[in-house]
Amino acid sequence: MFKNFREKHGGFFESKQSNASESDRGQDLSSILDRSQRGDLTVLVAEVAESMRVRILELYEHTNPKDDSPNRRSSLHPSPEADHDEDTPPLPLRPQGNGAAGIRGNPRRGSPRKQLSPQTKITVLSAFEDWRDSVLLRVGAVVNKDDDDQGGKEGQEELQDAAKSDDLPLDEDKDRIAKLQEIYHPVETPLAELPRATRLLILHSLLLLMLSLEHYSAYSRVLMLNVTSSLNIDINVLNQDEVSVARGLLQTALALSADQDTKEQPKRNDDMRKWKVGLASVAGAALIGLTGGLAAPLVAAGLGTVMGGLGLGATAAAGLLGTLAGSSVVVGGLFGAYGGRMTGRMMEKYAREVDDFAFIPIRGERRRNVKVKESAQENESVKEKESAKQDRRLRVTIGVTGWVKEESNFVIPWRVIGADTEVFGLRWEMEPLMNLGNAISALVTSAAWSVAGREVLARTFFHTIMSAVMLPLGLMKVAGVVDNPFSVAKARADKAGEVLADALINKAQGERPVTLIGYSLGSRLIFSCLQSLERRKAYGLIETVIMMGSPTPSDTEGWQKIRSVVSGRVVNVFSENDSVLAFLYRTSSLQLGVAGLQPVEGVPGVENLNVSEMISGHLRYQFLLGRILALTGLQDLDPSEIEREEAALASEDERLEKERLENEREAGVKDRESSAARDTLNSHEGFKEDARLQKKVEMRTQENMTAHRIEMLDMDDDDSSAPLFADPSKHSTL
Repeated sequence: MFKNFREKHGGFFESKQSNASESDRGQDLSSILDRSQRGDLTVLVAEVAESMRVRILELYEHTNPKDDSPNRRSSLHPSPEADHDEDTPPLPLRPQGNGAAGIRGNPRRGSPRKQLSPQTKITVLSAFEDWRDSVLLRVGAVVNKDDDDQGGKEGQEELQDAAKSDDLPLDEDKDRIAKLQEIYHPVETPLAELPRATRLLILHSLLLLMLSLEHYSAYSRVLMLNVTSSLNIDINVLNQDEVSVARGLLQTALALSADQDTKEQPKRNDDMRKWKVGLASVAGAALIGLTGGLAAPLVAAGLGTVMGGLGLGATAAAGLLGTLAGSSVVVGGLFGAYGGRMTGRMMEKYAREVDDFAFIPIRGERRRNVKVKESAQENESVKEKESAKQDRRLRVTIGVTGWVKEESNFVIPWRVIGADTEVFGLRWEMEPLMNLGNAISALVTSAAWSVAGREVLARTFFHTIMSAVMLPLGLMKVAGVVDNPFSVAKARADKAGEVLADALINKAQGERPVTLIGYSLGSRLIFSCLQSLERRKAYGLIETVIMMGSPTPSDTEGWQKIRSVVSGRVVNVFSENDSVLAFLYRTSSLQLGVAGLQPVEGVPGVENLNVSEMISGHLRYQFLLGRILALTGLQDLDPSEIEREEAALASEDERLEKERLENEREAGVKDRESSAARDTLNSHEGFKEDARLQKKVEMRTQENMTAHRIEMLDMDDDDSSAPLFADPSKHSTL
């Protein structure tokens, strides 16, 4: 199975390294595990890597059109929210059998899929196998160390006794472990029977080994998740270990750079300052790029300790980290420009084709309500150093909003994601998205949409989406309010996806795995980004993708391509009751299906989550992100933010109902169920509300955009990457 690897590194595993110092002996894996157990660890890593390779091969050789994802049978229990929404009925149940067009609109459903090109398969496997070989080489270097040196056995007994403990103060949850093992199936290994402390030290050591490759790629993260599952360890333990390692790296780098600053103060000049800022950015102008190297014991001192007080020796941890323990440049490359100038001037090189594109930190020290002036630069640098110690993580999550009604919508919905990952909201094309958000709100509160009712939509909507049957004339007149904003925003999403792909390929996130989560047109932007990554053969960057209510095709071929660039999970969240999405997408390429309305089938590794009983309309996704992400198995969520979302949803429902009643009154509708109202709906004139609604949409968009521009001018904000200031009086529902 590893023929090529053996040819390249044939004599490696037979080599013995006997140059380790006595301080290293008795404090590394050779002290924790005997030779047989170290062999088991090598086998575990190799088998996990092989299972990952098999999943890649399945994508190119799979012939069963049925969905084989872990969530293929996912369904939700009815929820109280399902009775609210935009008061539009769900789409009719999908016709069964082989009759007429069934969900309809996706003739490819269940049909044999087109094979991807053999050359693509070779390229994907080559990228993966290069990573796999480097991992096995590095693991072999550690587990095959010579442990016959008697002088190095001093102090082993105490460490071995500590490593045999099962009495550790850990908050492990059996349900979380079960969910992790459902998604990442455990590999059988004798190591799973070892004491808890030993398993934790193995996991921690393996994390340091992954980092010693000078990157923490999406492949490495998926391997760590599989090993965590196989060792029967709670995913929260891995997440928290990643947080502590990130802090350890950056805190040590800051301490060393501060010491170097003191020594080199007389030699400072503008050129040196530019060098430091260029590499450090928000992580602290003096964080990285100052010294020629980081003292290995000092770096490792904060990185050898595992939860519960267990720890490797400082020298052993430094040995596991390899060059990362001695190079500030490598540390800088790991964390990249994220946490820094991924917006404003720096983004100009990426955002040539979009007017607005910025990464906004969801949490952290920086705030936009403070104007930074030249005289305050030094204080700001101190704040950014503190931010670096607290906010940097080994993983990056980017949340992509699909429509907005106020600027805060780019940030606040993503606060449900916890602090184990570094979370950014992607602000993109604010004005088109604001226009779209206001237009959708106008549509679903219009008299025409209310009067159309369950019966008419059940009779015509489904067929209209998939055929040329006409909608009621009154509804078609109102459609003009939303059709153009949706078309414009959809085109901008495709372009912004290319920009995002360019930023990721250029390692703006550093050498860290990226998770992409989006809803509505945010999902389309992610889809476009992944397509671009696939065309450019950029593998190993993306760990997980979750797309909700996607206005994208559900065809097998397109999803095969995006699946090939995602190392971990791809989750398609859809609702058959999303009449708004069906209405918006009715003029697109419906023969390829709509991913936000139906499952994606025939693509191995694509999970489908049906939230039809929770999502009864497109506007609800923004307010139910936390609950939906919990259903996908995402563990690191903020319960208080989920509660805030639900409260905001109740407030939004109340606001929409009030606006709906006002529109009905202005249209002269006294009873939306009356025959008179239905006759008006089907008449050529309709309710004559389209012009009024259009004016309202334009007015709301301009009001919010004007306020935003004034705020930007007041702050003289060239770099708009800081979090938006949460002002409850401004953001009424959020």
